[in-house]
Amino acid sequence: MRVLVIGSGAREHALVLALRRDPAVSALIAAPGNAGIAQHAQVRPVDAGSAEAVAALAREVAADLVVIGPEVPLVLGVADAVRAAGIACFGPSAEAARIEGSKAFAKDVMAAAGVRTAHSEVVDTPAELDAALDRFGPTWVVKDDGLAAGKGVVVTQDRLAARDHAAELLEQGHPVLLESFLDGPEVSLFCLVDGEAVVPLLPAQDHKRAGDGDTGPNTGGMGAYTPLPWLPDGLVGQIVDEVVAPVAAEMVRRGCPFSGLLYAGLAMGAAGPAVVEFNCRFGDPETQAVLALLDSPLGELLFATATGTLAEAPAPRWRGGAAVTVVLAAENYPGRPRTGDVIAGASDPATDDPATVLHAGTSQRADGALVSAGGRVLSIVGTGVDLTAAREAAYDRLAGIKLPGSHYRSDIGLAAVEGRIEL
Repeated sequence: MRVLVIGSGAREHALVLALRRDPAVSALIAAPGNAGIAQHAQVRPVDAGSAEAVAALAREVAADLVVIGPEVPLVLGVADAVRAAGIACFGPSAEAARIEGSKAFAKDVMAAAGVRTAHSEVVDTPAELDAALDRFGPTWVVKDDGLAAGKGVVVTQDRLAARDHAAELLEQGHPVLLESFLDGPEVSLFCLVDGEAVVPLLPAQDHKRAGDGDTGPNTGGMGAYTPLPWLPDGLVGQIVDEVVAPVAAEMVRRGCPFSGLLYAGLAMGAAGPAVVEFNCRFGDPETQAVLALLDSPLGELLFATATGTLAEAPAPRWRGGAAVTVVLAAENYPGRPRTGDVIAGASDPATDDPATVLHAGTSQRADGALVSAGGRVLSIVGTGVDLTAAREAAYDRLAGIKLPGSHYRSDIGLAAVEGRIEL
C-alpha cells in the first residue's frame, strides 16, 4: 500500500514513523513534510490547503491511501477532492469537519445528540459583548468560533482580560464563543470513526498552558502523556457510549457522516464527562504519545476507516507501559516565535534509546544545519514501563538538545505521577 501523509508537524512525523512499522505499507510519501520526516519518507512540496494540488499529487504518486494530518485542509475540503479522484482518504469531508471548524456547529450537534457540554453563547457584534459577559463568570472562557490552533482560547477570572480577548477577536471579524467553565481534569480521547462505527484509542492528557503548573497563556499544547493512571476502568467505554457514539450517529442523521479521527476533549467533572471541544483530526501533542504505544499496523486501521470497513477491522493492540511527549518551543512562543536558530543534538537517537525526537517547526539550511522554523520546534517522546520511567526518558533526551532561547515545561505528567489528579 502506497501512503501519502499531508502535513508538516510532529503529529505527521509520528504518523510517518507508525506507518513505517506497518508491513503492508510499501511506500511512504509526505507533503510538505519537514527536515525530520525527510529521514523516513519521500518528501514532496505541496500547498496542503489546496484541494486541487493535494489530489493531483495523490494521483501523481499513485497513492492507495491519503492521510490528512492538520485541520485546515480538512475544513477546506481537501479530503473531498482526494475521494473525488477515486483515492481512499483518511479524514472527514468539509461538511463533517465543521465539528472543529465551527464551535457553534459542534454545540448544535451536541445539543441534538444529548451530549453534556458547557453552556455557551455566540457573540457577533461588540454591542452584545458586555451584556453577554455579565451572564458568565466568575471564570470566563472566551473562544474564537473558528480555527485557532489551540491559541484562540482564554480562560480567566479577570473580566477585563476576557473582554479584551473577545473584543480583539470581534475586531478581526471573528465571532466569539462564550462558555461556562467546566471543572475537573481533562481527557483527550481519539476515536476512529466510520459512520456509526467507533473505535477508541488510548486516552491521553494534554498540557495547554505554556508554563509549569498550568501557568501562562494557552498554546497548541506543550506536552501529553498516556495512559492515564487516575482514569478508572470503564470510563473510556462510558465516553464512547455517552459522547462519541451519539455525536457520530447525529452526524449520520444530518447527512454528513464522519469518517476519520474524531477527537473529544473532555472535562471529567463530578457529573461525568462533558465536552470541552471536538477536533476532526489527530491532536498534537497527544498523537506522539499515543502512537508510541500502538502495536497494531496503523495503515490497516486507517485504510479500514477510509474505506468503510472499520467495524470489521481487528481492535487496536497496545504495548504495555507509558509514553510522554514534551514539546520544545521557540523563544516567545505562543507569541510570534523566533526562528532560524541552529538546533544541536536533535539527531535520531540509538535504536535502543527509549526516547524519540519528532520534528515540528524545523527546516534544513543550505549548509545542512538544522534550524528552527516554527513555534513548537520538536516533540521528544519518552517510553517506559510506567509514567515515571517515560518521563525520565523524555527529559534525559531533551537535556541533550540545545536551541537558543527555547523553553519547555518540566512537569508533563508529573501531577499524575505524584497522585495529584482525582475524579
